[in-house]
Amino acid sequence: MEQNITRLEYQDKEIILIATAHVSKESAELVKQVILAERPDSVCVELDQQRFESMENPKAWEKTDLVKVIKDKKVGFMIANLFLGSYQKKIAKQLGVTVGGEMRQGIESAREVGASLVLADRSIQTTFLRIWRKLSFWEKMKLFASLLLSVDDDTDISETDLQEMLQQDMLESVIADVRKQFPQIGEILIGERDQYLAAKIKNAPGPKVVAVLGGAHVPGIKEEIFKTQDIERISEIPPVSQFSKLAGWIIPAAILLLLGYAFLGDIQTGLKQLSTWVLWTGVLAAVFTALSLGHPLSILTSFVAAPFTTLNPVLACGWITGLVEATVKKPTVEDLQNVSEDIYSVKGFYKNRLLRTLLVIIMTNIGASIGTFVAGADIIKQLF
Repeated sequence: MEQNITRLEYQDKEIILIATAHVSKESAELVKQVILAERPDSVCVELDQQRFESMENPKAWEKTDLVKVIKDKKVGFMIANLFLGSYQKKIAKQLGVTVGGEMRQGIESAREVGASLVLADRSIQTTFLRIWRKLSFWEKMKLFASLLLSVDDDTDISETDLQEMLQQDMLESVIADVRKQFPQIGEILIGERDQYLAAKIKNAPGPKVVAVLGGAHVPGIKEEIFKTQDIERISEIPPVSQFSKLAGWIIPAAILLLLGYAFLGDIQTGLKQLSTWVLWTGVLAAVFTALSLGHPLSILTSFVAAPFTTLNPVLACGWITGLVEATVKKPTVEDLQNVSEDIYSVKGFYKNRLLRTLLVIIMTNIGASIGTFVAGADIIKQLF
């Protein structure tokens, strides 16, 4: 696997890049051999603080407080992590290896030779938020569809496939494909992180540095090492645009104006339009909660909350319903341990309390959103 080692000279440093596949046995062995042979001053690994802590204490996942996740509005972040992590675990299980084995080996070998350990990757939450904030609505839908397809049980990857993916020309073509399909994602997920990783690697302590990297980053880092990076810019989370903030209030404002107009014309007409709004939003939210097999109390909550939350862009009906679901049907340690398996089947999604709560949140929001448009159209039809 000598072709997966890249040696660079940067100022007074010798930098050794190791291209790895995150579920390859050979990659972990290569990392061990290189670090023991080179005995570097620093070892950089493609991890951020959160992933490093998860790797050091894998049991911490079992203490996940789903209620806190919902309150902190990190449901989307959690879902993305579950999809990506479960996909990687499935491939690792198929090949009989441990996910992130090469990073674990890098950490262990760094400690063994007394090298400084550098967590060189950008926060995964920052990466996800930068992607989400910069994608258009249709790009978000396309990404979500790709995540669903990525957990297809028919995926079959051999060690030979992994070795081919580590070849430089193959990597460059893979990166090109990602940027072609999702230009924003390719730049943020690969391009920006190449810059971040390169800055961390070349500023690592000591004259000799070994960097353990996912193979896809090596071509970009080879170029970025000799450039100047603006780390502050690529570490910022883009604010929600003023247009997006305004757009979120347009429909609620229009509905309130229509209801106000109806009440000004006639009290009975106003009450009729108000009941139309309450029934459509509440019933559809409750129906979608029921379709996700939510607890009866969750179904009732969605019916009561939807007419109010749909008029307030700051709140989401699914969050409130999800909090109730997570409280009355609190996920167990077994649920958390089985996520990577249960996520691949409809039965597993409904059986696993954690996944079912996430499903309740998504489905309730979908139902409330559909109810908003149906009720709005019905009100307009009756008034005019």
